[in-house]
Amino acid sequence: MKFLVLGLCLFALLAIPNAVPFIVPASAQQTATVLPAQQLQQIEATIQDWLTTTKAPALSVAIVTDNQLRYAKGFGISDLENRIPATAKTAYRLASITKSLTATAIMQLVEKGKIDLDAPIQKYCPAFPEKQWAITVRHLLTHQSGIRHHQFDEVLSTKHYNDITSALNTFKDSQLLHEPGAKYSYTTLGYVVLGCVIEGASGMKYADYLRDNIFKPAGMSDTRVDDVYAIIAYRARGYRKTSANEIENAPLLDTSGRLPGGGLVSTVEDLAKFAIAVQSGILVKKETLAQMLTRPKTKDGKDQDYALGWLVADLPDGKLLRNDGSQAGTRTFLLLRPNQGYAIALMTNLERARCEELAPKIHDIIQPVK
Repeated sequence: MKFLVLGLCLFALLAIPNAVPFIVPASAQQTATVLPAQQLQQIEATIQDWLTTTKAPALSVAIVTDNQLRYAKGFGISDLENRIPATAKTAYRLASITKSLTATAIMQLVEKGKIDLDAPIQKYCPAFPEKQWAITVRHLLTHQSGIRHHQFDEVLSTKHYNDITSALNTFKDSQLLHEPGAKYSYTTLGYVVLGCVIEGASGMKYADYLRDNIFKPAGMSDTRVDDVYAIIAYRARGYRKTSANEIENAPLLDTSGRLPGGGLVSTVEDLAKFAIAVQSGILVKKETLAQMLTRPKTKDGKDQDYALGWLVADLPDGKLLRNDGSQAGTRTFLLLRPNQGYAIALMTNLERARCEELAPKIHDIIQPVK
């Protein structure tokens, strides 16, 4: 579909060449599909080509059409040392797609009158100190707050935080990078503050609020906090490439300090359920979703692609929204087309392996250009 390819090109998707993957026979897979046999054969051949090219140990895929889960399957090996096949139930680090769930939670509280997007964040999160300029909830959602991103030594932090307030202590006293609203400046730490906002506005812990108001309504039974100490069923091991283009274990990372911005574990099936719930009006009203997908402007009048928790492209046949995640041992991608009731979720346990390259190829098999 040319409009889908155009939308993805707006986000400059790049290929990464590599070598041969571990392939698991179809008999070892957990799969649910109602796609026509010819489409299924083409899709799986395309996926196998990607695995061969990238050398990714595992990839899990889910496809939604007409707001129904039509296909969910895993390929390759989720744990190379123990030779465990990947399935649709394999749990990967969600990384920055977590931000879309956090933004949805914020907008639920806006609908309930518990959050004003243009109120200073200290109204809901007094633990974050006032700065030389006022920061609003909207600034945080759109990455216009001026709050810094991770510093180099924080990217692979193994320090564990028991709550969001403790995580705030690592950056709350840092100077703002710029006046809020002046420009776009991506920041996972700004979304950590949004977790504090959710807790202050709802009176619930962030994880508890998501469990009751996002996971349960959407039917997401396999999404949870990425707790490095917890036993998580079907959790994938994470990998990365060496300079010699070989696979090795990913470095250690504790994501508790970035929970609302990248600290969940999920599956492609659950991401598909989230997409369906978003597009069907289960989590937020249709008019609220439209507000979330309205691309904001900076103070100099420039449009930006990142709206309220989603990267958005305005295409002739409707909105294309997506988010992706990159973290130690994972790469994730979620794309939605609300007007079409279409979504695709892709998750791999090889960091920096651009699984999103598959999205337009799979879509063109399902809905070929006429």
